[in-house]
Amino acid sequence: MEDRDNNVLELRGESLGTITNQSSLEEVFQNKTLRPILKLQNDLFIQVFINYAMKQKNVFFTLTPEKKMAYVENVIQRDIKFRNSLKGMVIAFFTLDEYAEYIQNSSNLNKRMMNMLIERLKSQIQLITVEA
Repeated sequence: MEDRDNNVLELRGESLGTITNQSSLEEVFQNKTLRPILKLQNDLFIQVFINYAMKQKNVFFTLTPEKKMAYVENVIQRDIKFRNSLKGMVIAFFTLDEYAEYIQNSSNLNKRMMNMLIERLKSQIQLITVEA
């Protein structure tokens, strides 16, 4: 399993964000683990969201930019199956030690993870389109 953990860490790259002595354990996990994974998986998250929106009768693509942002937030917060799928895409890139840390505080870390993903998708709303 050490090989897997080393490969995962190498693939993800360095921490993103500032970690100080005053940083909480959640902040450290967020910047050391969640941010690099979200960055690594970014293109996949966009494609997964496009696929989800298409399966929902393409309503998303007819909305104004403001309503698209609200849609992103609403879907990720309310569609449990979709949210769990997105969570799985992140958890798959945890090391064994990170997973052990995650399960100790999964509720708060899930909130951080989903909020960061929502903000990431909203900031790239112009990329979430259907190719004709």
